[in-house]
Amino acid sequence: MKKSDQVTIHDIARALKIDSSTVSRAINDSPRVSKKTKQKILNKANELGYQRNILASNLRTNKTNTIGVIVPRISRNFFSSVISGIEEEAQEAGYNVIICQSFESFEREQKLMETLLANRVDGILISISMQTDSYDHLKKYLNHGGPIVFYDRPCNFENCSSLSVDDYKASFKATEHLIQNGCKNIVHFSGPQINDLYKNRKQGYIDALKKHGLEFNETLVLESKLSEKDGISLAKKVLQLENIDGIYSSNDTAAISAMQYLKNQGVNIPKDIAVVGFNNDPISSVIEPGLTTINQPDFEMGKKASALLINQIKNKNTVKQSEVLDVELIIRQSSKHQI
Repeated sequence: MKKSDQVTIHDIARALKIDSSTVSRAINDSPRVSKKTKQKILNKANELGYQRNILASNLRTNKTNTIGVIVPRISRNFFSSVISGIEEEAQEAGYNVIICQSFESFEREQKLMETLLANRVDGILISISMQTDSYDHLKKYLNHGGPIVFYDRPCNFENCSSLSVDDYKASFKATEHLIQNGCKNIVHFSGPQINDLYKNRKQGYIDALKKHGLEFNETLVLESKLSEKDGISLAKKVLQLENIDGIYSSNDTAAISAMQYLKNQGVNIPKDIAVVGFNNDPISSVIEPGLTTINQPDFEMGKKASALLINQIKNKNTVKQSEVLDVELIIRQSSKHQI
């Protein structure tokens, strides 16, 4: 046998003068092979440079011990922390992780679902894109693949489970905080309203206004993809509105770029306009002034979502479970209005 040839179980069997089925059982840790024989076979396999054919094994067992993760953008600190939690939990359970980015594109998300199905992943964790408004691409995976668990952006779809934060409660807290610090005309930077997450954040904003006797004005809800560029565009719109004294943004990215633009235009934050964001990105604590924001248990969300998915894979459990994690309002200088 040439060194360049791939070593098979038959080569190991010939070297040890035993049956190849015994070698196969030993490599797959079968209890039908004694510990002494198993160790002898594994030693010879290492000596010969045997590499297990994972693909063939997967085809036999119809399992890959791999989960797929679809994330809108890894560059967002929140999602990178969630992924860290997902990977830690998956590794402890003996699962590999394939990470894919949708870049907030519905079309790309559809293609990623096809790719993960083709790669026979055992289950999928997904935070849907801002553009996702139908779920046929998810149904195909459910019919031919394994379970799907939503994280961060929950969806009421089939019997899929989800892990998210209380977006309504968080938005209510953020808006009420601005009101309690003297704001009466508060702009809300919202994400696309096709997404339940941004619907819930908008509703929390509306109900906080109503609780404190402030009229809801739809023109003060500014919708975008909440990118850094969008934050600047939204800040320009804020300057065109009258008597705005507060901004509640559905993420820190748009809030921070808006703050920077407004400051460059001579706006004093928080004296002229107080600002609250959402996510508690690391930069929110080091900018000047520090950004008041909502802190989410991102790493914990990742671990719990991963554990939930793996449990469903192992136990073939498709009972819908939804867990909502609590949030914390972190108060910094950007919202300390002078009443």
